[in-house]
Amino acid sequence: MKAFILDRYKTRTLRLGDVPEPAPDPGEVLVEVEAAGLNLLDSKIRDGELKSVLPYKTPLVLGHDLAGTVVKVGANVRRFKPGDAVYARPRDGQIGTFAEQILVKEADLAAKPVNLSMVEAASIPLVGLTAWQVLVERAQIKPGQKVLIHAGSGGVGTFAIQLAKHLGAMVATTASAANAALVKELGADIVIDYRSQKFEEELSGYDVVLNSLDAGTLVKSLKVLKPGGHLISISGPPDPAFARAQGLNVVLRLVLRAMSAGIRRKAKRAGVDYSFLFMRADGGQLDQITKLIEDGTIHPVVDRIFPFADLNEAFAYIETGRAKGKVVVTLK
Repeated sequence: MKAFILDRYKTRTLRLGDVPEPAPDPGEVLVEVEAAGLNLLDSKIRDGELKSVLPYKTPLVLGHDLAGTVVKVGANVRRFKPGDAVYARPRDGQIGTFAEQILVKEADLAAKPVNLSMVEAASIPLVGLTAWQVLVERAQIKPGQKVLIHAGSGGVGTFAIQLAKHLGAMVATTASAANAALVKELGADIVIDYRSQKFEEELSGYDVVLNSLDAGTLVKSLKVLKPGGHLISISGPPDPAFARAQGLNVVLRLVLRAMSAGIRRKAKRAGVDYSFLFMRADGGQLDQITKLIEDGTIHPVVDRIFPFADLNEAFAYIETGRAKGKVVVTLK
């Protein structure tokens, strides 16, 4: 079958080639990929930035988002059958959605929302699960709380704004003036133009900040949080809890502890909780997200659609930082 292959780290161009067709083991589902979402996580893996915590060996097929149709199921699979429309973020160690077919653990799959196309569905899993795990699972947002979501027009931001509003929060976000209308339409109550305003001077008394930007933004975010607030970053630095959860060796644990020592110390002085979140695959949570999509609470935001053959061009586009929501490649 055809797939885009990373032959070695730091190779900017993925190679379209042939790989063996997979066969499902017990508990696995073989899915024909019809659309795949792009994420900067794939770029970071490609460029070798995450080798210490995600030790993939090349040659490697990247890709963390898919929507498609079940082809075959392994023994003991009960929830899916051939012909079912599904979507997923495959778990770490089993990624590879930039291919015609992929094996996915049954526990990572969910039925595709009936009101979404394959392209729209492929835009959801990684960003949807990230927002869910930050806002519902870790921050446990309550009605009336104040949440700042950085980069509101991006993939995670466009989903997180909608989810936070559904949870009853008052939502502020940072975005360019050109994207202010978009994020307001998604539900943002306050929009900070990051080019002309300083969010740390405009906002205060917030319960939660979702950070996806650089280290400078992370530190400034402490200023807007009230004591007892939560600063949750999906862009790092990783903290000791993440190192333990990943089962990293002692040396890497010490390295990550040192990397996050500064922000953890500053957060403690401010009376704020800092944590790093690296989202995980979870078909059950995707089922909950599906309900919100099907009842109209959350809508996908897709910026551009590229044919599968133009995957490298699609990567070049998302790396400009100008995409609104998600970029998807289609195989059908």
